[in-house]
Amino acid sequence: MLSDFLNSRRSALLPVVAIFALSPALLSAQDEGFQWQNESELSYVSTSGNASASTLGFKAALTGTGGLNTFKLEIGGIRGETTTKTRTAIGTTGSFTVNETETSALTAANYFARARYDRSLGPAFLFGGAGWDRNTFAGIQNRYQLAAGVGRTWVEGETGHFKTDVAGTYTVQKDVDPTPGADDGFAGVRASIDAQRQLTATALLASVLVGDLNVNDSEDFRADWITSLSLNITSALAFKTALQLIYDHQPALLKVPLYDTAGGTQTGDVLTPGEELDSVLTLTLVIKI
Repeated sequence: MLSDFLNSRRSALLPVVAIFALSPALLSAQDEGFQWQNESELSYVSTSGNASASTLGFKAALTGTGGLNTFKLEIGGIRGETTTKTRTAIGTTGSFTVNETETSALTAANYFARARYDRSLGPAFLFGGAGWDRNTFAGIQNRYQLAAGVGRTWVEGETGHFKTDVAGTYTVQKDVDPTPGADDGFAGVRASIDAQRQLTATALLASVLVGDLNVNDSEDFRADWITSLSLNITSALAFKTALQLIYDHQPALLKVPLYDTAGGTQTGDVLTPGEELDSVLTLTLVIKI
């Protein structure tokens, strides 16, 4: 499953991986004071027997800080596959043979890559960033976004932080089944809240909420909310559980087969909006370097 994932996404992620690998060397050469930290998350669930299913999830975040500057690069994704076994018998009730066939289907696949640069101005900060994501089951083949804005750190201390920011954005979205006559590029406004709280010496609660509005269409609103709880095992290892809620008020259109009657003959395909809300619950092992 891992090899299938890597082969299918190699062309999309290769440039990102190259930047990810070269960024420390490039920035360190410019500023010897940069300090780097990598945090990787990996989750894998597999079941087998009468039915088989497997889910692979990963995320890697590289953060560099130096003086008034902060640079962060993230890549990640989730891929799920289900295998169904179908059995048929041939013969009589007293003497028969059983034939078994297996059918595998991809049931989840979404990936992302994003980078962000912050410049501190005291409690305020300027930032710019770029991102890419793909979620074909939600109808999104490729979505690219540029953002630039300003924010403020309201609370910063050993027990946590609270930050807010607002930015202007430009998004290019290519759907699996494009909406007829729709413009795939649009300007927007984005606002976010970033909060962390150290509950105990080993437990950290974090929550990030991002809202994005298409300025050309006020009905086109999206939100992404991730809340996580991390429990440190050692200084380098932690368990993390997270819930991500992804809301799209105008979801992409999905192609579905059209039948003349229930159980009748397929006469073609139609486009219908997908679900407005997706949720992702993960339990991962976090490796800090």
